[in-house]
Amino acid sequence: MGLFNRSTKTTTPEAATVVSEPSTSFVSDLAGDYVLDPSHTRLGFSARHAMVTKVRGNFEDFEGTAHVDTTTPANSKVDVTIQAASVTTGNQQRDGHIKTPDFFDIENHPTISFTSTNVKRDGSEWAITGDLTINGVTKPVTIDFEETGSAKDPYGNTCIGFEGATTIDRTDWNLNFNATLETGGVLVGEKVKLEFDISAIAQAPAVA
Repeated sequence: MGLFNRSTKTTTPEAATVVSEPSTSFVSDLAGDYVLDPSHTRLGFSARHAMVTKVRGNFEDFEGTAHVDTTTPANSKVDVTIQAASVTTGNQQRDGHIKTPDFFDIENHPTISFTSTNVKRDGSEWAITGDLTINGVTKPVTIDFEETGSAKDPYGNTCIGFEGATTIDRTDWNLNFNATLETGGVLVGEKVKLEFDISAIAQAPAVA
């Protein structure tokens, strides 16, 4: 869930219930320039493991900027750079393998990047198309995002939130490693879901 649209679980003697907190709407127009807030943003992924479960991970070191034009969405722009070595899945051995030439090959391709080429908007829903570069290979992808709200934090920053996701075929980026299971199937699924929980901080307009 996004920063501005969280759920809390309350346990009763009968059953557990989920209570959703409403989104905030401090900003009526999201137009402006923003930087990603790394401490409240998750750039994550999930992939099928051994045909029976999923492995989830995320990146801990990244930076990004966005120009949001609500009047002419096509004029919006997003740029994100991720340090591939910051990948974490909760297992050091697996993380080490992901950094090798079997996957990210961080010695030769230390960064993963996304640069938007087109932006569309329909109400609170956005479709951002851009060039995704992984392992030295660049392919176009479209990520669907939904606005989750806006707020002013205790430090006076104006923040906006988005949730987004898309599914890619990792072999399109030459991430081809796999192993055959004795029971049939493969160790790592080719389809990878990219998951984004975004918090971005508004930047003050430049002084002329």
